[in-house]
Amino acid sequence: MAERSTAAVDVADNSGEEPLAAGAAKATADGADTQNGRAADGPVLEKDGDRISAAPAAAPELHSGHKLARRYRLEECVTRVDGFSSWRAMDEKLRRAVGVHLLPADHPRARSVLAAARSSALLGDPRFVQVLDAVEENDLVYVVHEWLPDATELTALLAAGPLEAHEAYQLVSQISQAMTAAHREGLAHLRLTPSAILRTSSGQYRIRGLAVNAALRGITSETPQRADTEAIGALLYAALTQRWPYENDAYGLTGLPKGVGLIAPDQVRAGVHRSLGELAMRALANDGATASRQEPACTTPEELAKAVAAMPRIRPPEPTFTAPPEYQHTTYQQGSYGRPTPSGAPASPTVVVVPPPPLQSRTGRALKWGVAALLIAALGLGSWQLADTLLDHRSPSDTGTTQDDEPDKTGDDPKAAQVPLPVKDAAEYFPDGVAQNAEDVANSHDNDPTSYWRTKRYNDGPEMDTSFKAGVGIAYDLGSEQGVNAASIAFQFGGDHTTATLYATNSLSSATPISAMRKIATGRTSGKKLDLATETPVNTRYVVLWITAMPKSGAYEFSGSGYKQAITNVSFSRHS
Repeated sequence: MAERSTAAVDVADNSGEEPLAAGAAKATADGADTQNGRAADGPVLEKDGDRISAAPAAAPELHSGHKLARRYRLEECVTRVDGFSSWRAMDEKLRRAVGVHLLPADHPRARSVLAAARSSALLGDPRFVQVLDAVEENDLVYVVHEWLPDATELTALLAAGPLEAHEAYQLVSQISQAMTAAHREGLAHLRLTPSAILRTSSGQYRIRGLAVNAALRGITSETPQRADTEAIGALLYAALTQRWPYENDAYGLTGLPKGVGLIAPDQVRAGVHRSLGELAMRALANDGATASRQEPACTTPEELAKAVAAMPRIRPPEPTFTAPPEYQHTTYQQGSYGRPTPSGAPASPTVVVVPPPPLQSRTGRALKWGVAALLIAALGLGSWQLADTLLDHRSPSDTGTTQDDEPDKTGDDPKAAQVPLPVKDAAEYFPDGVAQNAEDVANSHDNDPTSYWRTKRYNDGPEMDTSFKAGVGIAYDLGSEQGVNAASIAFQFGGDHTTATLYATNSLSSATPISAMRKIATGRTSGKKLDLATETPVNTRYVVLWITAMPKSGAYEFSGSGYKQAITNVSFSRHS
């Protein structure tokens, strides 16, 4: 009897399909890698009985800041495709990041998504990214799942090169065992791609999207165990060779040469572990043409797991240590101190005691301190005589000078002449209607270096693509009209480079375009601080800080690698 499964969906931040929204190639996505204008995950082709049902093209139109169940605050949309959207969100009850899949309740796949999510949640296996909630509410269906900010996608690992043999062994062993447990409970994945595999900081591999990813996309298979086994074989093949085992390029990997079919991993790259290469060929669907032609094909994750267990265990590479210099024993430690040298034996090397430099002897030190004392006395006497001479040459009118008559010393220090201007209120400035992180604007002027307002991350930079988004910024209210001429901005990220400009505007509203504002000052920095100033103060109550270039930074807290910036503090000032 043929197997059948409607297994499910992976974390939508790695959907793989091309987003339908405008500017999809530029869309921000923590974990959704894009290449050449389309998601690197790539569409899943129909094969081996897989069926992909049609779906409407409209996803729920929600925005950052929207709350689900008065608990999950949507923060960043990472995928919007095929009638559903996926978000990074904040669970305000437990103060942790989560992922959320959203689709309309009348979506043709809504019921299957709910069923798949609830089945996956019941499995409770820690080797899978856990489904935390699956709810239908207010004409919406949403699935809440774990978010692992410290984990790395297999896509990113393979971008750096093929995996070492022990790491590839751990990958296939852990993934095949996990999928064996899932299939025993009647759950299949059907979307086991490099972006569905996460490696934690402790070296464990976790699978995301079990019983949800395929359901979101309407993917089914008559042979789900064979489909998942072949997918694990493709992951192992890619880990050994850094090539995708099919003709088409996918997931940032180059495919095999066209027309040659599936070739063994050791024919693609030299030095591939032979047993692991044969295992990959046994798992892949290649009409029985395994690497050795002696072992049967693996058609289920359980068979693959048993084949891995039967292999000699591959040990991790030995760590390399620098040998310490050989310890030299002293004459006393060797027990030869004070002993006469036996006749005929080679004499021990004579230790020559080098006398200290002249000034290091007792007499030299006394002479050195004496000369120093004489020099200090001479300098003191000369200073006193010089001061006495200057006082004698002062005019009688000078002797009556008071403190008020002295020149203003603050004129030589521009910072001392600046008067700080406290910020009374602030609001995010987003004339295109797409906010970055509006809830945390107050963190940008609270004088707390540990809090910040941050932007989303972008795939292009440092200069922002004006056809997609011209810039990001915040409008500040100084309480009353002031003569603003300087600002100091502290950023969270350094690098090449951040460009920021101050503009005078008429309100906190985002309705006024930048072109209608008066520029106060502009600057650029590769560090984490930027001071802006102008000689002529500009009278205004409202100031817009507008950022048009941001450096590339790695993953930080809940944000992935990309071009982004965060403001920890902004202060304004005027001439005294």
